[in-house]
Amino acid sequence: MYGIVNKSIEELVIYNFGINKWEIIKQKSEIDVDFFISNDPYDDAITYKLAATIAEEINIPLSQVLENFGEWWIIKTGKEKYGSLLEAGGKNLKEFLINLPNFHNRIMLMYPKLTPPEFSVSDIKENSLNLHYFSKRQGLQDFVKGLLIGLGKLYQAPVHLQLIQSRDEGKSHEIFNVNWQ
Repeated sequence: MYGIVNKSIEELVIYNFGINKWEIIKQKSEIDVDFFISNDPYDDAITYKLAATIAEEINIPLSQVLENFGEWWIIKTGKEKYGSLLEAGGKNLKEFLINLPNFHNRIMLMYPKLTPPEFSVSDIKENSLNLHYFSKRQGLQDFVKGLLIGLGKLYQAPVHLQLIQSRDEGKSHEIFNVNWQ
């Protein structure tokens, strides 16, 4: 993953728990990086190790760390770093989610070594749809859940999510049913 992901995790921890807690997490995770450079790629293992160490240090489930980070990514990092791209995605949540399959094509112009997930949508209704999430990376469905919650807040359309299919059950990808008001 790119350094911007790890920088965002760092910012989330510092914002909520302070710099001292971040230093403890970095030390306990045995990550030997003084600072993350946004446009440099890093081994995915660093991100996974940071998330696991945060869960252990803060004493919350890893799933909650990932969900909180996904929400933070949209509300804070996404809005600050990719505001115009987010705005170009659609004028409301439904439009953004329908356009989501094309979003990473634009991001890849900035991060050419990116290995992005893929999304598709189905069962589109007035206030709901099914979002299909495909990724080479395992264990990030709670991060996607947080992203969807963050998007709901960004578009002032709180979401209700239901995971209706998961790779944990041997399926090929995750499917989230996304409902909003």
